[in-house]
Amino acid sequence: MNLNEEKKLVDEIRRGNEAAFEKIFRRYYRPLCLFATKILGDDETAEEVVQDFFVKLWERREGFIVETSVKNYLFRSVKNLSINVIKHEQIKLKHAQQVMADAEANDFKDHFTEVDLERAIEKSIEELPEKRREIFRLSREEGLKYREIAERMNISIKTVEVQMGLAIRTLRDKLKKYSTFLFFFVPFYQK
Repeated sequence: MNLNEEKKLVDEIRRGNEAAFEKIFRRYYRPLCLFATKILGDDETAEEVVQDFFVKLWERREGFIVETSVKNYLFRSVKNLSINVIKHEQIKLKHAQQVMADAEANDFKDHFTEVDLERAIEKSIEELPEKRREIFRLSREEGLKYREIAERMNISIKTVEVQMGLAIRTLRDKLKKYSTFLFFFVPFYQK
């Protein structure tokens, strides 16, 4: 096809002549797919790029202007679209890697905050008065009910309730800086 024939074909496509568009499509579809496959390394993605190109070419046919040859225009366009696909995939990969790195960093930070919290909890429990600490541990660590604690320690249930309330209040005050973690990690923090 010489340049005059190509120019007439392009003019026909711009006017909406489907037969002229189909002529270019049939002539260049396979070679463009092979060309895009060489760039992208994937047949399916290459076909998608070429199909998308032809769809957009038809949709924007009024602006279809060819300065050189139709062949050069088509191959240059498909090359640019293929490179854009590669760039987009690289951006998606970098984003996914950043999300993974951020998640790992947060997990690492959370782990150390959790370890620090466990130490702070144990220290705070150890600082409770002896009887209060014993009542607290029987309730939270051994899972005894207030009545069972009262019987075991030979004290009233009311004393157990008061001592537990004081222990929890003391621990909340001492562990305020961990308040977001306490909600998730510490069962005794909640009443």
